[in-house]
Amino acid sequence: MALLAAVTYPTAASGLDSLRLRTASERVMALLNLALDRADQLQQVIEIRISPADNAISARSVDLALNRTLEIPSPIRIVSAGPPLPNQIPAPTEMRRYLLYPGGSPPRIGIELESPEGRRRRISADPITGTLHSEVVASQ
Repeated sequence: MALLAAVTYPTAASGLDSLRLRTASERVMALLNLALDRADQLQQVIEIRISPADNAISARSVDLALNRTLEIPSPIRIVSAGPPLPNQIPAPTEMRRYLLYPGGSPPRIGIELESPEGRRRRISADPITGTLHSEVVASQ
């Protein structure tokens, strides 16, 4: 039994790690979709805050009709929020803010999540089509 457990544990742990990363990216996409929808429904600007230091993403409207915070569960963490600002060296733990305008296309948002094993997923908003994408980031 111990031999069987020793052989199968790394595979099971790896699968669980991938599941956690995929679930976290789906939750981020759900929050961003909610914020995009609410910007049009409420006809208000929605602010998106991405805080790698707090490992959290929040969306809120001016009148707080929308005020949601998504804390990314450990061990998954927010590695970066992009794109990088022009003429500025981005700090990995620096909070980034984006504004979603009613009727407008979303800004170019890129959020990269990482698992303890080094697997990464990027959630991005395409400003031309207004759609969100989640993709696996190749190892560097």
